[in-house]
Amino acid sequence: MPLRRRARRALQTPVAGRPLRRDPRAEREPGLAAAAHSAATGSAINVGPSGRLRRDPRAVVRQAGRSATGRLRIDRSGRAGTVSHDRGASEHVDAGPELICIEAPAFWIVVVPDYEGGRLSSHDRDVFGAARKLSDGAEGAVVAVVFEAGEDLGAAGADRVLCFDDAAFAGYAPDRRAAAIVAGAAALTPRHLLFPDTAVAGGDIGRRVAAMLADSPAANVHRLRADEAVSRADGDRADYLRAPSRVLLMAAECELPIGADRCCEARRLEPPAIEPSRTTITDRGLLPTNPGSVPLAEADFVISAGNGVTDWTAFHALAEVLGAAEGGSRVVCDAGLLPRERQVGASGTLIQARCYLAFGISGAPQHLQGIVRCEKVVAINTDLHAEMVKRGDLSAIKDAQAVMPALTRLLEVRVGGA
Repeated sequence: MPLRRRARRALQTPVAGRPLRRDPRAEREPGLAAAAHSAATGSAINVGPSGRLRRDPRAVVRQAGRSATGRLRIDRSGRAGTVSHDRGASEHVDAGPELICIEAPAFWIVVVPDYEGGRLSSHDRDVFGAARKLSDGAEGAVVAVVFEAGEDLGAAGADRVLCFDDAAFAGYAPDRRAAAIVAGAAALTPRHLLFPDTAVAGGDIGRRVAAMLADSPAANVHRLRADEAVSRADGDRADYLRAPSRVLLMAAECELPIGADRCCEARRLEPPAIEPSRTTITDRGLLPTNPGSVPLAEADFVISAGNGVTDWTAFHALAEVLGAAEGGSRVVCDAGLLPRERQVGASGTLIQARCYLAFGISGAPQHLQGIVRCEKVVAINTDLHAEMVKRGDLSAIKDAQAVMPALTRLLEVRVGGA
């Protein structure tokens, strides 16, 4: 094909409704690629010494980052949807999570979280995730039944909230709480009632409610569908499949919590009237216990030491003042500085404490797996780039030997002043 004809084919303009036709062989000829690019895009010709078109990737990025005024926008925040401060440019504001409102649900799913101290545990959020799996897509709604005021339940997935905050339900009152739940179930007639299968409250109260409703509950449910409940048994070595019962006792990690991009209404419902009942249980408070005797898997507050701790006297003194259970990394336990049952991590104990205070722990992958369900992690380390520092909700770049005695003195002054 003559060179002139190739040039005509490379430079032909698009026809209405038809894309631009390109001839790669013609574009390989010196000078023709630049002419074709200039004709198609209207940009200036940039030709190299060999006559081929030269591309500038930075120019493409700069053009994509131009604002309405033509000024270059540079986002150094690392977040998408950053508000542009260019004059005349449109501002992008985060609208927040999507609010879900269900006015007339086809059925109810009741969730009774432990909600200890007015706070949701990770186990509670898993149960809400399972309840939403049953209700979403079937026009159902989730009702949370609690016995004290606390954190927002809409972010966890509650469409309605039934709160029995009378003084009669305070403290340890499983029989009265079970009676209130049964009264609420009589008013709502829910399809299912979900409890966290825990030793704190849910496991006990859920079985009481099942007995009062004459229902055979499914316990330790780790997988739930509308037509099937899978329970673990025989030391977690076997699975039992059955149709979902009315009362379901859910295991930890039974379902993922709802995402942060969704939020339910959490509208308050008026609790039904309950006749005062006599109880044979008297709550006399918690017995004093030695935090060192509490298993790590059940501890709410864990203070842990790693290879960066050398002052063990200060470490034990701080644990005593805080009333926290002691834990350690694998290196510490291998060295015999702490008992093996105090090892935190995938090869030790998986913990779910509300607060995990780590001194001198670098953050090996096995250790981070062991604290994945901890609510708050505080890390003290001299290495700014340690993985534990990145994992921590609050981190201090300090020497553990300086922080531990200072924190002990501060706590002793406060306790003495109180």
